[in-house]
Amino acid sequence: MIARKNVVIPAVTATFLTAWVFTGSLVTGLESIFNASLTAASELFSIFLIIALVTALLGSLRALGADRRMVEPFRVVMRSGHSAFWVLAAVTYVISLFFWPTPAVPLMGAILLPAAIAAGLPPISAGVAIAIAGQGMALSSDYVIQVAPGLSAKAAGVETGAVADRAMVLSLITGLVALGIGYLMTRSEFRRPDAALLERWEAGESELEAPAPRRSLIRVLPRRRVLQPEPAAAGGGDGGVAVLDHGPGSGSGGGSSTVPGPRSGGSGDAGDAGEASDEMTRRALSSLNGGDRPGADCPRRSKAFAAIVPLALIGLVGYMMLGKFTGLVPEVVGGDAAALVGGVATALLLAAAIAKDGRGSLERCADHIVDGLVFAMKAMGVVIPIAGFFFIGNADFAGKIMGMEEGAKAPGFLFDAVVRMQDAIPDSQYVVGFGVLIIGMVTGLDGSGFSGLPLTGSLAGSLGPASGVDPALLAAIGQMGCIWAGGGVLIAWSSLIAVAGFARVPVLDLVRRSFLPVIAGLVVATVAGLIIY
Repeated sequence: MIARKNVVIPAVTATFLTAWVFTGSLVTGLESIFNASLTAASELFSIFLIIALVTALLGSLRALGADRRMVEPFRVVMRSGHSAFWVLAAVTYVISLFFWPTPAVPLMGAILLPAAIAAGLPPISAGVAIAIAGQGMALSSDYVIQVAPGLSAKAAGVETGAVADRAMVLSLITGLVALGIGYLMTRSEFRRPDAALLERWEAGESELEAPAPRRSLIRVLPRRRVLQPEPAAAGGGDGGVAVLDHGPGSGSGGGSSTVPGPRSGGSGDAGDAGEASDEMTRRALSSLNGGDRPGADCPRRSKAFAAIVPLALIGLVGYMMLGKFTGLVPEVVGGDAAALVGGVATALLLAAAIAKDGRGSLERCADHIVDGLVFAMKAMGVVIPIAGFFFIGNADFAGKIMGMEEGAKAPGFLFDAVVRMQDAIPDSQYVVGFGVLIIGMVTGLDGSGFSGLPLTGSLAGSLGPASGVDPALLAAIGQMGCIWAGGGVLIAWSSLIAVAGFARVPVLDLVRRSFLPVIAGLVVATVAGLIIY
């Protein structure tokens, strides 16, 4: 992970060696490779299904044009760079909380970001607001979809709701501290509202450059790279995404390369989760260039669902809150909460597909679900073999993975290791808390905010009782480290690239601007969590 490489091969190798050495059978070691991934997949499939259904819902809303209409009203309140910063952060947070940051970033880039630039907000400040609110604050809690708390809780052996509650508190503390510091660090760069700021940003001009003739709405900064949609092929289907290079060293006209667009039906080419976001990027950029807007043929239905979906999701959260804090309705926790979110998402998906396509909704709804499943596997599939390795260290799963007989005592490798080292564990809860936080941040160096959750969760379950710290709190602290680092705020080789691309700023500059605020927020949140809980 330190070398920025994927950890699937080390995880699979470690699973094989662990089973082989423990059982003394080479055949059992080979079988354990498959059994570990199968066990992890069976335990985590509900999480994958939630991701798929929410992504499918967003696809149906995009076809209606309702996704754009949901955020357009917020443009009215962006009167200055100061208000634009906080509105951009707030809207990004809310959308990312329900739909994850991947679809939120293109929405912000296509609709709110130009309004924020015209209001006087510098592009780098806009990028900081979007990254901290979306990839950081919303994704690190994942309170609605509960993918991250589910992974952490499963590995720690605690209730998902307990981890989710603590993660929500820690994420809010971290995010508010980071946003506050980020705002104070950049507020001196805010400018007076001026439409010329938007024109210069769209033309790709930096603050120090003289005005240049404008070639098109979408251009790039000198020596920088952005995505631009290619025209669709004559045979139909989506076009590719062109990567344009300009500036010294790129030739007179700049260089370009094309990333193929996904095939019809949502299958796409093999690759990582970044390919899934390329399609959203292409669509958002196409709309900025004046392309056909989805939902133009059904404006009333588009407006209706732009109101129905947010109200339904807000009502869902309100129902869950009533169950948690009052006795008016039954409390919905754990798997029941995930099932409720999935059921509501599916009902909205079906309604949106029928409203848009009528008789053709039978096929289109299936296409949206397939797209969602493909995205879920691309985004989270790598977690399966990694989680399988950490599950073999858990006594609840080790026997099944290594094919032990029913009733045989399964080993708890990780727990046994902690027991043997418990005398060396510091008495200070703060040392343990910050240790788990640092381990979580290290696991995020591979660019995936979720691959380290099985490790931090397992450590929380083992270290918590030995150190006197609530295991659910430790799991939440580890989750903060994993996702704030690997989810796309503190490293440049993560989904932060998408934020930088839409803001048209160098991704390394965005990392540098975000680093100090986020680290300060994580420190404050960890200390506060250890005091509160």
